[in-house]
Amino acid sequence: MTGGRSPVIRTPDQRIRVFVSSTLRELADEREAVRSAIERLRLAPVMFELGARPHPPRDLYRSYLAQSDVFIGIYGASYGWVAPEEEVSGLEDEYNLAPAEMPKLIYVKDTDTRDERLTQLIARIQADDTAAYLHFHTAADLEEHVAGDLAMLLAERFDQSRHDGAPADAADIGLAARVPAPYTETIGREGELAEIRALLAGGLHRVVSLIGPGGIGKSRLAIEAAHADADLFPDGVFFVPLEGVLERGLLLPTIAYVLGVRDTGAATLEERIAQAIGDRHVLIVLDNFEQIIDEAPVIVGLYTLAPRACFLVTSRNVLRIRGERVFEVEALETPAPDAPATLAQAQTSSACRLFAERAAAALPGFELTAQNAADVIEICRRLDGLPLAIELAAAKIRLLSPRDVAERLGDTLPLLSTSARDLPDRHRTMRATIDWSVGLLTEDQRAMLEDLGVFAARFSLEAVEAVGAGRPWGDQAIETLAALIDASLVQRLDSGGRSVFSLLAIVREYALGTLESRGAAEEMRIAHADYYLALVRRIAPRLRGAAQIDAVAELGLEVPNLRAAARHLVQENRLDDAGDFAWTLLAYWWISGYFADVRVWMLELLDKQLPITARTRAIATFFPLWAELWQRPSDQVVAGLGEAVRLFTESGDEQAAAMALAARASTRLQFPDLDPATARSEFESAIAKLHSLGDSWAESLAEVALGQLGVVCRDIPAALAHFDRAVEIADAADDAFTRVVAGNNRARLRFMLGDHDVAEEEFLLTLTLSIRLHFVDGATYGIEGVCAVAASRGDGWRAGALAAVAAKIRETTGVYDIAGFAVHLEPLAALRAADPDSVEAGTRAGAEMGLADAIAIALPESEADLPEKVPAW
Repeated sequence: MTGGRSPVIRTPDQRIRVFVSSTLRELADEREAVRSAIERLRLAPVMFELGARPHPPRDLYRSYLAQSDVFIGIYGASYGWVAPEEEVSGLEDEYNLAPAEMPKLIYVKDTDTRDERLTQLIARIQADDTAAYLHFHTAADLEEHVAGDLAMLLAERFDQSRHDGAPADAADIGLAARVPAPYTETIGREGELAEIRALLAGGLHRVVSLIGPGGIGKSRLAIEAAHADADLFPDGVFFVPLEGVLERGLLLPTIAYVLGVRDTGAATLEERIAQAIGDRHVLIVLDNFEQIIDEAPVIVGLYTLAPRACFLVTSRNVLRIRGERVFEVEALETPAPDAPATLAQAQTSSACRLFAERAAAALPGFELTAQNAADVIEICRRLDGLPLAIELAAAKIRLLSPRDVAERLGDTLPLLSTSARDLPDRHRTMRATIDWSVGLLTEDQRAMLEDLGVFAARFSLEAVEAVGAGRPWGDQAIETLAALIDASLVQRLDSGGRSVFSLLAIVREYALGTLESRGAAEEMRIAHADYYLALVRRIAPRLRGAAQIDAVAELGLEVPNLRAAARHLVQENRLDDAGDFAWTLLAYWWISGYFADVRVWMLELLDKQLPITARTRAIATFFPLWAELWQRPSDQVVAGLGEAVRLFTESGDEQAAAMALAARASTRLQFPDLDPATARSEFESAIAKLHSLGDSWAESLAEVALGQLGVVCRDIPAALAHFDRAVEIADAADDAFTRVVAGNNRARLRFMLGDHDVAEEEFLLTLTLSIRLHFVDGATYGIEGVCAVAASRGDGWRAGALAAVAAKIRETTGVYDIAGFAVHLEPLAALRAADPDSVEAGTRAGAEMGLADAIAIALPESEADLPEKVPAW
């Protein structure tokens, strides 16, 4: 959007669009020259010959003009054809229709003859002070004129924008805000940031890898670059932390989670992510990739599916994949060894300035002086300019003078530098710095730091106290943790209104390595896993029923540690506990879309080929087949789920056996040669068992599936009866998830039967519950349902806006479009044919809306405060 113009639909890549007007046949060579000039500047030429034309030409160029930013007119000898019932040619009409504020570049070819009406048009253009006017001789001359004039125009507009002083619109910065905000000033990286920007802006590199040792500042540089270069990626910048992702197979689920893509098993993650990114111009930052370096080819697959996506990766190792541009991250500059250790030298050194800034944060009032400059220079030289090492050393200024710090480093480094000859110098220095920092701790503080290495990105005080039971520091957990925070080895953060804690990745690696070297890692992994196993067993009963919404939110804060706990259980061969862990959280995986993670753990469990119970084998068989059920239904899936039923029954878990039986019947539903009798028999058997066991959650979902069988078989009364029963069960249990699933199915069917008022009421309820539950699929279907009702009532603007927002949610979160579920498409198409202007106006408005805006126009006034509770999906 520029100036006062109305919002327009941009090209998929968001490039500036340049409309080219001329007679087609006469100036074909010149048009090609202009196209070449435009594309040299990486702008988008808007020309009839570049696309299909399903509409009358006049309507088409009106549309093209409305979506363009710059007008170029090329005039030769011909005025062009005047269509019947028109007074001017298309050539003149295009000029007349170009908005007054649109920049116009006019080029007139020197010729001996010219149509009289074209001469008159050129004379009018010459008198127009909004148009730039130039003669040319050849197509080659024209190409150079256009390239130069466009470059000048863009420079002028950029210069104007620098002085506008208007704040950025919230919509413009919303996606970039997903990148962590730097908590301190970045020092000494101006040159690197400029180089990274050039690499990202050039469009030649799909993957830019920031490579360097631990503590060099790769993550910090990537975060700073992501913020600084957000303007290059109009469709969003996303930050994917990988420090807690250790298994092959979890890269895609982690990326999907950050993008907001949920995996409910209905499509592969590659398909969902491809749908979510599409042709959008996005930057995805993958931080700490070295832990899963063998997964690097996955990036190639992603940028193949998403041709406008770029990746900024931090890693200690080169990825060695196609499209990678390696950027070596260097240490900060320190004064040369032969330079005098003066205040002036320290002030011009980025390493010394970093030390001074961080020391001042630890000890307000600290600054570089002539008295301490030599010691600060010595510290930074000994630490090889490594940012994290410098920050750890600077934190000790609370206790020690710069001279004391320099002397302690001098005493410690020589010994540690020779203790690990196979490590790079900077790694040895880094370890020396952390060793020295840890050396200032008490024995209990060191023990706690090492033990905390088993946690993932963030952890609670309750978790620390739980794993500390029986440890030397256990009785003084709060005081010991506070000491580690003071030592800058643990950070305190705020998450969801409560305090949580984290270790820097390099410190976590150090702590876990030390723990493993002492042979104590297994004990702490078991303690960690036991805490989270107990946590999920405590929370799991609340995942079904009235407390479901709060339980889902509570588990959402623990996702990294839930993953770590599952990994610890499998790693320590606690395979039966791992299976129980996975099954206990079945409802959560479904609601929040984490089935891909569970599938990886269960396949690893089976690969162990160790003795496990029949129930664990059934669980490990069931989860991988869940995705196959929706994506590739087959006789093999039916047989596999039958084996799961047998194993669950053998183990005595009749409830799980009934759920597996319902899943088996759902597989049959996907077959083109459906056997209704067999599927119905299995559903009814499963429902009877679940009802007798009191499992209303699974019973309601099985009733929904039986209702879907009725729809497929065109037995509408039976389908409606089963949907009614599913809703009745969900209401009785006060369960939000099953109420949404059952309600959306029933409302869809009622709408198709013409009960629009009843359908609308139900769609509004399911939308409200989905928002509170953070259930993306349910919210999408709810918005589409309200859209369908609006379209049926002739409310074109509202229907168009809601459809646009729903489409955006599907695009950005990968909600799978189940055939027949998009109930709004048919009534919207009918309304678009009857009232295209209203629908188009709503569609344009919806393209600029967020989820909260859409909910505000979907819900009645009584729920006006609900959009404020919408999560950042």
